[in-house]
Amino acid sequence: MFLKQSFAETSVGDVKLFEGKNAFSKVHLNVYSFYQDGVLIDCGAHSMKKEFLKFFDRLSIDRVVITHAHEDHDGCAKYLSDKGLPVYLHPMSVEKSRKRADYKLYRKFFWGIRPPYHALPHEETFESRNYQWRVIETPGHACDHVSFLNESTGQLFSGDLFVTPRTKLILREESIPQIIRSIENILQLDFGEMFCCHAGYIKDGKKAFQQKLEYLYELTDKVQTLSKQGFSIDEIHRQLFPRKYQISTVSGGEWHSKHIITSILSS
Repeated sequence: MFLKQSFAETSVGDVKLFEGKNAFSKVHLNVYSFYQDGVLIDCGAHSMKKEFLKFFDRLSIDRVVITHAHEDHDGCAKYLSDKGLPVYLHPMSVEKSRKRADYKLYRKFFWGIRPPYHALPHEETFESRNYQWRVIETPGHACDHVSFLNESTGQLFSGDLFVTPRTKLILREESIPQIIRSIENILQLDFGEMFCCHAGYIKDGKKAFQQKLEYLYELTDKVQTLSKQGFSIDEIHRQLFPRKYQISTVSGGEWHSKHIITSILSS
């Protein structure tokens, strides 16, 4: 098999983390699923279902909550829904979840084809066995993206809002200005530890988000300044992002640094 996979399970307090990794050539992709107090947050990719389902079988799950309807986050939702577990998703994606996912070939290769599943619309707040939770709208990476704040413990489950402090490439449909607004809103909340679906556990989540926000402010200023000076998008791209990433080639340009520039200038 060309795709190499590896898995790891860890814990931070009463939070269980399960990570799946895919590697092909120089492209390395990973995704986390988290479990706390009967709540499963995201459920991995269909291409990794064998190992993720083993993890789920060891848990006592009351509900499944999905940060956004990307196939590396809801790929195993069907199997959980078929077991009678309620799966919650952003209202705008509930209808889409009932249809077989369709996306580019490279995404099918890495993450598999997400089968249809039954989802319920997110509630604004919910209770687990011992904790109070809040659902926060955090669009930017995806229009249906949400984060989950455990208000009882001050822990944030941020989906794909954070990922890295210095963003170097994004999906074509992502919006840097929207991501900035979502981070500004998140920073108004009371939280400490953060669990990111790609970076994993981050002890000081507020500090990490503040660093990312400052980087995005600075990047936005650079892009706008160069544009006002008459530089084209391609010229700005060459100045700010000289490094080439293999995922840009593999994805046919769906992932690219240039999308950062176009999203900033289109706002």
